[in-house]
Amino acid sequence: MHAISSESLTKVYSDFVNKKLSVTALSDFTINVKQGQIFALLGPNGAGKTTFIKILLGLVNASSGRASILGTQLPNVKVRKRIGYLPENHRYPHYLTGKQVMSLFGGLSGMKSADVKARTASLLKLLGIEQWSKMKVRKYSKGMMQRLGLAQALINNPDVIFLDEPTDGVDPVGRKEIREILKQLKAEGKTIFLNSHLLSEVELVSDRVAILDKGKLLKVGTVDELTTTESNYEIGIANSLTESFHHEAAATVLKFRVDKSIISAELKDTSELNHLIDMLRKHQVEITHITKKRSSLEDSFINLIKREVA
Repeated sequence: MHAISSESLTKVYSDFVNKKLSVTALSDFTINVKQGQIFALLGPNGAGKTTFIKILLGLVNASSGRASILGTQLPNVKVRKRIGYLPENHRYPHYLTGKQVMSLFGGLSGMKSADVKARTASLLKLLGIEQWSKMKVRKYSKGMMQRLGLAQALINNPDVIFLDEPTDGVDPVGRKEIREILKQLKAEGKTIFLNSHLLSEVELVSDRVAILDKGKLLKVGTVDELTTTESNYEIGIANSLTESFHHEAAATVLKFRVDKSIISAELKDTSELNHLIDMLRKHQVEITHITKKRSSLEDSFINLIKREVA
């Protein structure tokens, strides 16, 4: 059973006066998220990420298609008890303390007061803000507010957790601590659905990543699958290239450059790779390693979006 699933999900925000102003936020969007995964949905502003989450949370109705959470077809109010949600730019009443915010959300989740009290104590300690539990949230920094937001998203011990920019405003040490918490939740069997503009953070913690643009799914896969290039290779060599090698290489269509003991090659296919290797061996060049070059997730994301625009 998938934790989150959608099939041909489409959402059109209609303008009934002027049909030309209607906006398709999601188009034939199909995706499956396994239980116990950390799954990241990436896309530029206006890509449809928030619309998808709102449909899953029952805040917006889809125009067509189907979606489910933990095998329950949506919309369904009861499944919300198994969901935690940290929205972007969340706001809590400034006159409440951190402890009172937790009590409020625990009550809204239908929890017993004793359970709320116990979960509040453990979560505020886990997030490192227990010493500020009696401080009014108007005095909280942005990082403290994010920690409190993550704590409230976990108050009902959910099976599926939606996190929108969970490390926004958090310092590097805090981001590392939150990453460790997410990994701990994953180890407990929780499913985490993540939205973040900090792609370096996503790259460190996510099992799978999907890229969405203009309501359409462009690509989905593991971080390795999205960042490993098919054509760029790095070849380590132990001795210098001879002049005869350069003469032979100049007569080929192979594209490569040499920087000390590293050859960076942009090759069309494995046959070109084998040709280059054969040439190196022919000229008695010792090869120390061959690796496919990786780009960062951010670079892969930007390049994919640019190709779609072009």
